[in-house]
Amino acid sequence: MPAPVALRNLGGEHPDPAGIASNLLATRLDTLVAAGVLRRVPYQEPGDRQRFEYQLTEQGLDLRPTLVALLEWGDKYLADPRGPSVVVRHRPANDEDACDEPVRVVLTCAAGHIQLPPHAVHRAPGPGARFLEAT
Repeated sequence: MPAPVALRNLGGEHPDPAGIASNLLATRLDTLVAAGVLRRVPYQEPGDRQRFEYQLTEQGLDLRPTLVALLEWGDKYLADPRGPSVVVRHRPANDEDACDEPVRVVLTCAAGHIQLPPHAVHRAPGPGARFLEAT
């Protein structure tokens, strides 16, 4: 499992680098904790008060493909003319195997077909589908 991503020193007297008001940030972090995406872990620097670090849970880590897909969409349609502000790159835990190339999301099917174009993908009822009777 990849190393947890942690957010420290959010809220309190430390300004948020994204410019989000601390009360709004706290509310959003609480929502993500309640949803099981983040976990709150206490820590304390020497001579300082106890604070909390926010770590991605397994559920949060599973959101990475979704976030990369949203970044790709934003880079295509909303990026600055100079290019994107963030590039997700390949860096496995063992840095010897890192190629540092950009990461992208690719749709595949269970039969092994890769890079499926949008017109080749459709929705079908799954095992949990519930059908309503016409009235």
